[in-house]
Amino acid sequence: MENILEVFEARGFFEQSTDEVSLSQMLTQPTTCYIGFDPTAKSLHVGSLLPIMSLVHMQNAGHRPVVLVGGGTALVGDPSGKTEMRRIMSREEINENAMGLKRQLSNFIDFNNDRAVMVNNADWLAELNYVDFLRDIGRHFSVNRMLAAESYKMRMETGLSFIEFNYMLLQAYDFWHLFKYYDCRLQMGGNDQWGNILAGADLIRRLEGEVVHGLTFPLLTTASGIKMGKTHKGAVWLDAEMTSPYDYYQYWVNQDDGDIGRFLALFTLLDMDEINRLNKLKGSEIRDAKKILAYEATRLCHGKENADQARAAAEGLFGGSKGGSDKSAPSYEIGRETLEDGIPAYILFENAGLCKTRGEARRLISQGGGYLNDRKISVFDQAVGIDDLLEGGLLLRAGKKRYMKIVPVSQPE
Repeated sequence: MENILEVFEARGFFEQSTDEVSLSQMLTQPTTCYIGFDPTAKSLHVGSLLPIMSLVHMQNAGHRPVVLVGGGTALVGDPSGKTEMRRIMSREEINENAMGLKRQLSNFIDFNNDRAVMVNNADWLAELNYVDFLRDIGRHFSVNRMLAAESYKMRMETGLSFIEFNYMLLQAYDFWHLFKYYDCRLQMGGNDQWGNILAGADLIRRLEGEVVHGLTFPLLTTASGIKMGKTHKGAVWLDAEMTSPYDYYQYWVNQDDGDIGRFLALFTLLDMDEINRLNKLKGSEIRDAKKILAYEATRLCHGKENADQARAAAEGLFGGSKGGSDKSAPSYEIGRETLEDGIPAYILFENAGLCKTRGEARRLISQGGGYLNDRKISVFDQAVGIDDLLEGGLLLRAGKKRYMKIVPVSQPE
């Protein structure tokens, strides 16, 4: 079998694990592993892609993923990485969200012929007898050890509710349940889940006398320090109705140059030789690597047809038919930092030379003659920012025929 730990380390998935030698030996045989996803929204977003892709690699290497939809734990709320308590959701809302997550995850993972399993922990947690749970499970947990966990320590100053305090016990119980009924021997998750994962492994050792393992991934941010899956416009969702395949493609094609190699390794299935080749591209050639990243990421999430359409639409924006190709459209360079802060549209039109004065630019836009990326600008002071980039630039149009391509450039340090 393919050495999945080597794959994880080469691609940047691996942060830490329990006994790595023992884990590596276990993974020489088909192994059942699991990751939990709490259905706190109707869709997962790009921030969930790293654990999803880890399950894709596990399945491709011959292992069996268990996708746990946390319909039960979502009733409690995970305090990990949170500075305040989550809103308590109704069971109806959670169940509706869980159904959406199942559909999305099926785009990445093959659930046919028992190659992967999807379960909802509400099926066993919702029916637990509290007194029995405290007697049989709670007695194995040390409060002192729980309070030392990072997920709890960071909440002690702002306040940790009793219902959240139970979360570690419930997640540990999930691991035990999946071990007992699915022979699951590996739990994976973000590095903020390390304490919860260890608690589950320890519970299985105490109840069953068996050694199981945990593995965590790094918590990712972009080169600009933004959390993965977040933009100035909000979250980038995996649901096509919440973030269109076209906007999803644009999210990836507009990533920072310094992130492209890393994201190709994490969020595509291209082999590492090809990724290393693309990562060596310099200057304007980096744009080709960005297009490949955007296409491959979109294809995995939304399918080949949608990825083809998104790529064609993006390239069509700068095509000759709209007057926006590199040959037909003059360009104006603007500091990337300016776009990150946002610039009013009328000022950008004046700076780029499409209008002689700001007053002229205000009138043009107010009268419906100003366009950004072939869309009419609604108000003259509409903020134009980094999230509006398409294919690495912006396309301004004044009236029917005057175009200007806006090219962001990084300022020298």
